[in-house]
Amino acid sequence: MRYKVRIDDVAAADLLAIYSYVAGKDSPEKAAVLLDNIERVMASLESAPGRGNYPPEMKRWAIVDFREVFFKPYRILYEIREKTVFVHAVLDGRRNCEELLQQRLLRA
Repeated sequence: MRYKVRIDDVAAADLLAIYSYVAGKDSPEKAAVLLDNIERVMASLESAPGRGNYPPEMKRWAIVDFREVFFKPYRILYEIREKTVFVHAVLDGRRNCEELLQQRLLRA
């Protein structure tokens, strides 16, 4: 079964921020390769979205609507609704993701 993968505006902004940071600290070429790899992982959700695990922070809050896959150190958080996968965030796992997720949930 094939799913559609949609990237919401917040996740798109995350990708832009990651690209900008890596391009500025390293090179635009390395930033482009990194984004290609992250996008490849997101595209792989078309065929197997259920393989992701439940983010531990969200499980502690009793929220089990979201899953995550990795392109280390980046965490790709998504939700499966019917035949569509909605990517909601791409976070650097080295940051305090629990605080970032709380801020985003409170904003929603």
